[in-house]
Amino acid sequence: MAVRIGPSVGALPAAEWDALAGGNPFMAHAFLSALEDSGSVGEGSGWAPLPLSIAGPDGRLVAALPAYLKHHSQGEYVFDHAWADAWARAGGDYYPKLQIAAPFTPATGPRVLAQDPAMAAPLLAAAQQLCAEHGLSSAHATFIAPEQVAWFAAAGWLVRHDIQFHWHNRGYRSFDDFLGQLSSGKRKNIRKERAAAQAGLTIRRLSGDQIGEHHWDAFWQFYQDTGARKWGRPYLTREAFTLLGERMADRIVLVMAEEAGRAVAGALNFLGPDALYGRYWGALVERPFLHFELCYYQAIDAAIERGLPRVEAGAQGGHKLARGYEPVETTSAHYIAHPGFRAAVADFLERERQGVAADRLYLEGHLPFRRG
Repeated sequence: MAVRIGPSVGALPAAEWDALAGGNPFMAHAFLSALEDSGSVGEGSGWAPLPLSIAGPDGRLVAALPAYLKHHSQGEYVFDHAWADAWARAGGDYYPKLQIAAPFTPATGPRVLAQDPAMAAPLLAAAQQLCAEHGLSSAHATFIAPEQVAWFAAAGWLVRHDIQFHWHNRGYRSFDDFLGQLSSGKRKNIRKERAAAQAGLTIRRLSGDQIGEHHWDAFWQFYQDTGARKWGRPYLTREAFTLLGERMADRIVLVMAEEAGRAVAGALNFLGPDALYGRYWGALVERPFLHFELCYYQAIDAAIERGLPRVEAGAQGGHKLARGYEPVETTSAHYIAHPGFRAAVADFLERERQGVAADRLYLEGHLPFRRG
C-alpha cells in the first residue's frame, strides 16, 4: 500500500479520518481542518499541513499521520530550541523539520491514526523517507498516547519524557466529595479561593447551541490578551473560533464569567470520550484566583458532572499540584537522521530522563490528599 502525502487534512474524507481518530477532539477532522481553513496553520504560519495517509484496496483511509512541515519550533510545547542551536553551530539547517502533532495543543492523544497497529511501521518509515528525500533534519511526534509510544520506539525513534498535571476523577459525586479527599489545609484554601474568585461574578458553562458568536467575540479579547503576554502573538486567528463553534460546538465547554452583565473572563475546554481538555483562557479584569476558578475548578466541576475520568489542564504549572492535579508523564518521540547528532540527542535525553523521574518522585511526595 502506497503512502500519500498532503495536501491538507481538509482535502481528506472527514468521516474516514474521524473513524481513525478514536474520538480525540484534537485529532478530529473538524478541529484540524478549522485550523487550516482559518489560516491558523498554512501559509505564513510556519505550520504547513503535510498529512501522510494510506488507503486500502477500496480507496478508503486505513491509516494517517497528522504531520506538518515546520519552519520554527513555536506552538509545540516540547522544547527543542537547544537542539536547533547546536545544529546551526555545526553548520546545518535544523529547519524545516517534520512535526506530527495537534498544532498548538499540549494534550495527549493518538498520533498514528489507525485501527490496525501494523499500519504504524509503514507510516513512520514514510516519515523517515520524507526527511531523507527532502533534506529535513528530523521528525518529531509530541504528546503521544501512552499505548502508541512503543510503535515509535520500535521504529528507532528516540523517546523523551516530561511532566504535566492532570486531575483524576475517582468516582466523585460532587466537588465537595473531591474536596473531602484533600488535607484540611488544602481544602480550606480551595474554598477560600473559589469564594474570592466568584464574588460578584456570574459564571456559566456553555456547550453546543448555547454558544453564540457574541461569546466568541468576547473570548477573542480574552485570548488576545493572554497570547500577547505569553508568546507575543496569538496562534489562532479570530475565524478559527467561529469555525470551531460551527463544526464542533458539542465537543466544547466554554466557561464564561460576567460582571454586571459584561463578559470579563473565560476558559475554553474540549471534550473527549474520557477527558476534558483545558486549552485557552483570558480575562479583562484582575481578580485573585480567577484563573484557578475558571481553568481548574470549573473543569473539575464539568468532569464530575459528565462522569469523565480526568482533566488535562495544559502544559506546565506546578501550582496545579496544591489544587488536586497530579503529576503525569507525557511522551514525545524524535527521529534524528544524522548519526552523530542522534547520538548527542540520545545522551541528552538519558540525562534529562533521570531528572524528570526525580522531579516526578518529588512531586508525588507532595500531593494534597489526606493520608491514611
